[in-house]
Amino acid sequence: MKFGSTILAAAAGLALAGLGPVYADAGDSPVLKRIEDRGVVSIGHRETSIPFSYIGDGDTPIGYSIDICGYIVEAIKVELGKDDLEVKYVPVTGQTRIALMANGTIDLECGSTTNNLTRQKQVSYLPTTFITGTKIAAKKGAGISGIDDLNGKIIGLSAGTTNEKAIKAAIAERGLDVKIVTVKDHAQGWLALETDRIDAYGSDDVLLYGLISKSKAPDDYEVVGEYLSFDPYGLMVPRNDSTFQRLGTVVVADLMRSGEMAKIYAKWFEPGPTNINMPLSDRLKTAFEIQALPN
Repeated sequence: MKFGSTILAAAAGLALAGLGPVYADAGDSPVLKRIEDRGVVSIGHRETSIPFSYIGDGDTPIGYSIDICGYIVEAIKVELGKDDLEVKYVPVTGQTRIALMANGTIDLECGSTTNNLTRQKQVSYLPTTFITGTKIAAKKGAGISGIDDLNGKIIGLSAGTTNEKAIKAAIAERGLDVKIVTVKDHAQGWLALETDRIDAYGSDDVLLYGLISKSKAPDDYEVVGEYLSFDPYGLMVPRNDSTFQRLGTVVVADLMRSGEMAKIYAKWFEPGPTNINMPLSDRLKTAFEIQALPN
């Protein structure tokens, strides 16, 4: 698959501005060596993590994270001298993404994955590209304004997510009687909410707003309650390959320093193709500024 001409042109401009052409020494990177041998860079993507990584028209993955990964793919092409490098998209879920990264099936994960210290035992991350936290979504008029209102009700949670852990901990801490239904992905969880098989669905607030924006009746749903976790997103890369991680870090830092990251954000969130309408927060803007490391 080829990335859009806008990404290609911008990537070339960034390189001329000081990125490259040398991002890394490919010789000491197992991941770059693997990509070079295969002639393929394998990207893990989510199918319903709106607007970070989801399926667009023509069954093609699109989104905020996918666009950022496009710049990294162009950097890999420059580093390896392979303009014809193929991009293979591999769908992943909350349960499979870390395992597929750890076993070498994917080289880069472009979705909506929280960077935390436990996961860093198995994988590594590039700089933070979004900051969110766990909340719950419910139908308006359901009498649910927060997690305490779930007593005696049913909540759906996507398996293998930080949200699952956070909400289960909150339920236990407050001694609530809540039935938990585990789903494989956001699409399955949202369908369960739409069809009244569950009373609420828990996830990162931005993903809930994204699901609402793409639903059949957006005005019927709301995101409620306090934040139950802190979740900084980062693109996931294989562990124990500092060269490949540095390549990605150089690209992301330069996007932040040049202001291109803010433009990518605006494309998907202000208001974005699904009308999610989440302006760049002061906290995320500060994160971009702090992570915009000098060359």
